[in-house]
Amino acid sequence: MTSPDLAAALRPRLPSPVEEIADGRFGRHGVRLLLKRDDLVHPDLVGNKWRKLAPNLTAAAGRTVVTFGGAYSNHLRATAAAGRLLGLPTVGVVRGQELADRPLNTSLARCAADGMRLHFVDRSTYRRKSEPETRAAILRGVDAEDAYVVPEGGSNSLAVRGCRALGEELRARADVDAHVDVVALACGTGGTLAGIAAGLGPDQRALGIPVLKGGFLSADIEELQERAFGGRRGNWSLDDRFHFGGYARVPTELDAFAGDFEQRHGVAVERLYVAKLLYGLVALADEGAFPRGSTVAAVITGRPFP
Repeated sequence: MTSPDLAAALRPRLPSPVEEIADGRFGRHGVRLLLKRDDLVHPDLVGNKWRKLAPNLTAAAGRTVVTFGGAYSNHLRATAAAGRLLGLPTVGVVRGQELADRPLNTSLARCAADGMRLHFVDRSTYRRKSEPETRAAILRGVDAEDAYVVPEGGSNSLAVRGCRALGEELRARADVDAHVDVVALACGTGGTLAGIAAGLGPDQRALGIPVLKGGFLSADIEELQERAFGGRRGNWSLDDRFHFGGYARVPTELDAFAGDFEQRHGVAVERLYVAKLLYGLVALADEGAFPRGSTVAAVITGRPFP
């Protein structure tokens, strides 16, 4: 299936819309806040999931797609949904052998309902999944040795190049009377940031808010850009202070912040990524990180799942 065929089958809403949000926490610092609503691209392949998966689904050319994720992986859910919509077999390799004997959580249950075969592996094997021998053993274990493999989070060279279009969409906004100075987004594996930064103009910068702790992401993004473009591209940086303890950690303070944002603006806030992004931007505005007169575009990469 070629990219035009894929777009015709899935009908993404591109470019995704941009909305200005009037929020006093930014306004009092002379900062304009825009929301880049990539959560509205597709009802099942939300935001960066569409941009990362579409080129990989084209490359799969009808083969079984095998990919990886944790028990609450949005990437697994999007891949399973794509498989259902396209009639494409999918296999999700899930971190945590201990989960095999437990009832499926809502996220994995949705994957299974969409036709994804779930294969649970122990955490040690999962950590070695990129090693050729381990990957080959996993593919044999799911009887899919000829499958097309998409990495955890969907971040590979094809995905990074697909996300470049998101940066290009924010270069010039005819529908918003503002020059976007900073494009900010929450980061898991870093593929979306790697692509966005490459698509922005020379007078723009990308800011990533990692949702995992560990401080390892800069090297991963540089490697992704090296593979996709031959070297570092764009002006980008990370702020590691807003992970709230790590992936899938949503303490009361963060949940309350997200609920307040929803009440203020009528925008549903996804907790694992988007809430941390918005919380970080409010804190940075208070710190004076954005010069007065700046326009910040927050990329809404997902929405809450039921």
